[in-house]
Amino acid sequence: MSDAPVIDPTAYVPPKVWTWNKGSGGRFASINRPIAGPTHDKELPVGKHPFQLYSLATPNGVKVTVMFEELLAAGFSGAEYDAWLIRIDGNQFGSGFVSINPNSKIPALMDRSGPVPIRLFESGAILVHLAEKFGAFMPTSGQARAECLSWLFWQMGSAPFLGGGFGHFYAYAPTKIEYAIDRYAMEVKRQLDVLDRHLADHEYLAGKDYTIADMATWPWYGSLAKGLLYGAGEFLSVDDYKNVQRWTDTIAKRPAVQRGRMVNRPFGDPASQLHERHDASDFDTNTQDKLDAAAAKA
Repeated sequence: MSDAPVIDPTAYVPPKVWTWNKGSGGRFASINRPIAGPTHDKELPVGKHPFQLYSLATPNGVKVTVMFEELLAAGFSGAEYDAWLIRIDGNQFGSGFVSINPNSKIPALMDRSGPVPIRLFESGAILVHLAEKFGAFMPTSGQARAECLSWLFWQMGSAPFLGGGFGHFYAYAPTKIEYAIDRYAMEVKRQLDVLDRHLADHEYLAGKDYTIADMATWPWYGSLAKGLLYGAGEFLSVDDYKNVQRWTDTIAKRPAVQRGRMVNRPFGDPASQLHERHDASDFDTNTQDKLDAAAAKA
């Protein structure tokens, strides 16, 4: 951070009452708005499995697909799911999606495994629901459960500083604002230090066992630690956080994590993209590189 004051002779003076009279600028300006609710009628597809997931492979979406793949890998066949791609280009404002998540954010889940369907939104709520339903990846009592939930909610509360704060101003804002980038970079580095100090004497966030706290935190801070998030690895000196590096490398080797990261992914290497997931065989047959090759031959 610079010690020199930032002087802007055209500094913004907020009006007495804010009004929405211009675009916000930046990458997501076309879909940002200060009101909720649907913008159009669109029903959601429903597949054959007990769980219907509507999502995108952003960090919040990856949390849930990793959980499903971990449950299946652990032998919970009742965790079979259909994963439908919801691109955040306006599709999140369709009436069907808003009926599940009135906040119009991914992920959203319908649990159709019982007599009455249950809707769930917010990634942390989905992880807790699935962990309790299957009795897996969350301790049931005592200090271990408290640690798991504490770190889960630490991530839920901290990630907006990383995503909407640092990520927005560093990578997406139409202009680079030194004060905003410095403010959020400092906070993100503090968060990385929190993790690094804790992981110095804990294998995983809740202790010796891998839990939903790790599943929630890894897509955000694990990706950041490897320089994959916002292209900010060098800027934030992520290699300095040796314990975070050890932790993220350990989790990244898990086959279920590797699969979960692919689901609802419409970007990156085509071989890593599985736009929709309806069966375990889709990882072998329906990745985007294979679909593109088949289309080229047709």
